[in-house]
Amino acid sequence: MAFRPALRLLAALDHRLLWRVPNAGNQVFLTFDDGPLPTITPWVLDTLATRGAKATFFCLGRQAEAHPELVRRISEEGHVLGHHTWGHSDGWRTLRRTYQRDVLRGEAAIGTRLFRPPYGHMPLGLLHALSNRYRVVMWDVMGHDYRPGRSGSACARHVLRRVRSGSIIVLHDNRKSAACLQAALVPILDGLARKGFVCAALPGPLTGR
Repeated sequence: MAFRPALRLLAALDHRLLWRVPNAGNQVFLTFDDGPLPTITPWVLDTLATRGAKATFFCLGRQAEAHPELVRRISEEGHVLGHHTWGHSDGWRTLRRTYQRDVLRGEAAIGTRLFRPPYGHMPLGLLHALSNRYRVVMWDVMGHDYRPGRSGSACARHVLRRVRSGSIIVLHDNRKSAACLQAALVPILDGLARKGFVCAALPGPLTGR
């Protein structure tokens, strides 16, 4: 696919976007987008706890405001909070001022400057301003757990074939992905362990308060 070489080129040319953590040794970085949601996020947290794995949760501001107890639990259990805008705006399809407000509202709801743009769509006109304020996190391994009909085994195989030292892996704790995620997460965690990887939370100065 042309997408993967394009990601590698962007990673090499623009260090304002974090695609993979350098010098990570045996660490990899599971991330979960779009939550928290009471029907799936507690299960994710329970599953991570059984394997001693840590992760980073890129929460939507609207979901965080609706479920503050889950935001607290994520933090209390040693995971890292990032934000994913307030309402999942598409940076390529949203007016710049509207998108910027959505980003700022997401930060205010969650209290972190670790940011992932929905769909990975970063408006070029805002990249400089946003990267000065936030640590903008992308990924090098996408599980595609949101695809209709995606099986957990296919998702797990896809992730485990592509992971390497420092990989940032994207999964989703949302309604669309829940069935696939519940079938895929344990095989992913066990497969990573067999490969000698440790699941860690993203490093760095993450809070804006």
